[in-house]
Amino acid sequence: MTMHLTPHLPTGLARHDGELAPRRAFMRLRLAAAMVTVTAAVMTTVSPVHAAEIERLVLVQNGEKVGTLTGTVVGKTTQVDYAVNDNGRGPRHQETIVLGAKGRPVSWTIQGKSLMGGDVNERFAWVGGKATWKSQADDGEVTTRELPLYAVNDGSPWSVGVYARALLQSPGLTLSLLPSGRLRLFDLGERVLENGPGSGRGTGTGRGKGSSSGAIKLRLYRLEGIQLAPSYVLLDSQRKLFATSGGFGVTVREGFEAQATAIRKLVGEADEQRASQLQQTLAHRYDAPVRLRNVRVFDPASGTVGALSTVIVMRDRITAVLPAGQDQQPAPDQVVIDGEGGVVVPGLHDMHSHTSLSSGLFYLAAGVTATRDMGNDNDFLQWLLPQVDAGKIAGPRITPNGLMEGRSPYSLRIGRIPDSLAQAQRDVDWYADRGYFQIKIYNSMNPDWVRPIVEMAKRRGMGVTGHVPAFDTPDRVINDGYEEITHLNQLMLGWLIKPDEDTRTPLRLTALARAATLDLNSAPVQKTVQLMVDHHIPLDPTLVVIERLMLSRAGTVPPGDVDVLDHLPVGLQRYRKRTFVPLKSAEEDRSYFQAFDKMLDTLRLLHSRGIQLLPGTDDETGFTVHRELELYTMAGFTPAQALRAATLDAARHLRQDAQLGSIERGKFADFFLVAGDPTQDIKAIKKARLVFKGGAIYAPSEIYEALNIRPFATTPSMTVPAGVKAGGREGGHSFFSHEHDGEQLE
Repeated sequence: MTMHLTPHLPTGLARHDGELAPRRAFMRLRLAAAMVTVTAAVMTTVSPVHAAEIERLVLVQNGEKVGTLTGTVVGKTTQVDYAVNDNGRGPRHQETIVLGAKGRPVSWTIQGKSLMGGDVNERFAWVGGKATWKSQADDGEVTTRELPLYAVNDGSPWSVGVYARALLQSPGLTLSLLPSGRLRLFDLGERVLENGPGSGRGTGTGRGKGSSSGAIKLRLYRLEGIQLAPSYVLLDSQRKLFATSGGFGVTVREGFEAQATAIRKLVGEADEQRASQLQQTLAHRYDAPVRLRNVRVFDPASGTVGALSTVIVMRDRITAVLPAGQDQQPAPDQVVIDGEGGVVVPGLHDMHSHTSLSSGLFYLAAGVTATRDMGNDNDFLQWLLPQVDAGKIAGPRITPNGLMEGRSPYSLRIGRIPDSLAQAQRDVDWYADRGYFQIKIYNSMNPDWVRPIVEMAKRRGMGVTGHVPAFDTPDRVINDGYEEITHLNQLMLGWLIKPDEDTRTPLRLTALARAATLDLNSAPVQKTVQLMVDHHIPLDPTLVVIERLMLSRAGTVPPGDVDVLDHLPVGLQRYRKRTFVPLKSAEEDRSYFQAFDKMLDTLRLLHSRGIQLLPGTDDETGFTVHRELELYTMAGFTPAQALRAATLDAARHLRQDAQLGSIERGKFADFFLVAGDPTQDIKAIKKARLVFKGGAIYAPSEIYEALNIRPFATTPSMTVPAGVKAGGREGGHSFFSHEHDGEQLE
């Protein structure tokens, strides 16, 4: 599933909210990577006063066209047609926008289909001082003296230009939003882009470039306040949308497609600067031992929480775990933290991630200190890995998998798409040469290529995992050499669909409703389960994203978001309250809930047969790791077993348990502190108070406040003696340069 429902502005391509519906189509929904091609052309006059201007946009991911957006502007009114077809799904709708004072819409209607085919019928109007709105998420009305800025719930990339122009006409570049929240625009200065096919060059400031016909001056802005991650927008001298980015890719005006790399570089540099500044502010590093006292340690091997202890850390290593009675008075030059009787848990793993530049802090705040990246823009990930390793950018330890997709109209446009087995060999070698852990196969791969690719990977010391390709079966991919299967739906579809049904389409989600009547004792189910037992095949279920896609309903808080949603930015709160699946009747609606119960039963069956489950989310917020483990407890795991799956067992699967997965002397100091006992209540992990990772200490409350999220827990007191400096070794680590004179960091 590659689709993070962690949407960025503008909403359009997914980053991945599960490979059921990729990052994150509409995205992290995280625009998985949109390049929008815009052209403005004067057409025939349609009224005595105004001529129509047409701005055509093409959405491109990984260099390939995945959708179109056309805006027809006549005076204050714009008609927008928007359609995306990426990875077999995408939004398709029409918008009508009428602008009023200061560039703010007085009317905005959106009709069509959302990412997976759910109905969209959104409208906003401001008449006579009264604003009314209705969306999938909510409806309401409010009386206002001034025209408010409405934040659409099912918008398109066009909304970014609307917001930016409205903010440019507002004091301080900020505006309160309707229904709630606040949007802010940051002016990042002038940029210059070379014109003409193939130039592909951009500059930071454009000094000395002038306004020659070979270059175009633009201004770069950052938008914050609606979603978890910011969006970036480039406007031309007339404040028309030239380019925008909210995920892996960019959006660019027609004629400038060749400049996608240059635009991405400009935006990437700005986003990198923001991420680096956040890391410098939020990562606390000290050149002295840190004593975390008065804590109890969770041991995943035994599944128990020990007596009160002290954990001592020096830089990135655990140097001691001492029973409370053996802990002596700390030396005056040591940092001391009072754990207040809380529980220390080894850092969690997300075994199904699609990393973004913004995901690192969300993961760390949630106690997730290690991830397995299951497919990405390869250039981006190769750039990011050393940045995280060096401590310049915040993030968990990343184990990369190399995604390989087949060529079809439904292809996912990240990773590699070989057109021949010879090219597949070169792609496998490319990944192997860079130390990737596994190859991940995707939906459109030719089933007959699976075994040869497995053999190629094994020769290079890599395993193969992934989706069950369309027109293939779980049994066959196991026999062809898969060493694990990704997504519970990919496993169960083998028991639910006919041989000629195409799972490259949204069918891979909607067919799950058939599981409501599935007999888990049937021969096909038992045969596959026995194959998994015999071949030692783990499953990466990503049940949390399947739950979201199957059970989310318009206007209601999804089950998996009940504990967190009201802490998040309003745009994401509203985005979660939507229906993803098309529903024709109340009976069909019930079937999805019954089917999800059967999926929990399937996990229970697999667990009872000793099949390893690898906790992954297909998301990047960290919150979903907690929910994934909570779902495991609903499927028969004890809380301790669920925690072990996400700590020691995950580290062993990645062959990293000598350094990670438990809190022991000599291992990496990757762990987090919670107030409650998660072996008694798994929900305790949702309130991390302190996180250690890679030689840095993070306070989740500080991270969340910096990211416009209401914190979930307080920070314990930390005493830093005078003279203890923030410092570290060579390698570009970000350390604080000031001294703390015995202060309490709370």
